[in-house]
Amino acid sequence: MDFGRNNTASVRTLGFEMKSKPILRFGLPKGSLQDATIEKMGKAGFNISVSSRSYIPYVDDEEMEVRLIRAQEISRYVEHGYLDCGITGHDWIMENGSKVHEVGEFLFSKVSRRPARWVLCVPEHSPVKSVKDLQGKRIATEVVNLTKKYLKQHGVKAEVEFSWGATEVKAHELVDAIVEVTETGSSIRANKLRIVDELLSSTPRLIANTSAWKNKWKRQKIETLAMLLKGALEAETKVGLKMNIAQKNVANLLRSLPALRNPTISNLSLVGWVAVETIIDERVVREIIPALKAAGAEGIIEYPLNKVVY
Repeated sequence: MDFGRNNTASVRTLGFEMKSKPILRFGLPKGSLQDATIEKMGKAGFNISVSSRSYIPYVDDEEMEVRLIRAQEISRYVEHGYLDCGITGHDWIMENGSKVHEVGEFLFSKVSRRPARWVLCVPEHSPVKSVKDLQGKRIATEVVNLTKKYLKQHGVKAEVEFSWGATEVKAHELVDAIVEVTETGSSIRANKLRIVDELLSSTPRLIANTSAWKNKWKRQKIETLAMLLKGALEAETKVGLKMNIAQKNVANLLRSLPALRNPTISNLSLVGWVAVETIIDERVVREIIPALKAAGAEGIIEYPLNKVVY
């Protein structure tokens, strides 16, 4: 089987070449976003399994191929057409200056649903109070281009060096400041650093190659992927709720419990009773179930959701 740059699979049978369905090449971010992305893809309906010995994960979709690539590089491979689409951070799209089509924003990560922030940091007792104080100083970071652009915007000339890792440690001995990524700020505090400024807030994005986006089949496939992913994320904060209640109590139930908006109400075989079913925010369940019970609801069932598509 040969996969050419046109991303169409072909098979050779009895000396004849027969073209099969076109293939969508998807970039899965290796690293901090990997597990979260695989989890969300699974909830979206695409089951992916990764082998420690291969960068080509299995996916249960014959129309899709997955490539496991560092998030830092995905936008470049999408831009140049080696990948049709992929998930990577907004920060790496900006760092690489990649010209790609942004399909959608998906707020998930390995730690929390908060955006990742690239921040300028110095040791707690550093005299540096603002970026202006870094004139002529040295800064270590993984996002060299973003940092240089930030310094230029503030009219500051400083040396920016690429950091291969352990950037927080360098701030105390090797450089005057660092630009590092954080979600909760716990790592910054643990390394006795102080945030001076925020350069960029970043969330994962589904991006597509501009030519692939113009291809009818690939665009439809990518849009379907985006819709299912969004549905999986919407479902994470919601649950389904089902209960039985006497018909005479339904109006009062809905008036007193506004969280039960647009419920489905169906008749039961027992005369005078109905089943009420709805979707609500999970955070209100512990307050609402006792209230439902008090309003006369019985047989209350709470169940998880995989996708909510509006």
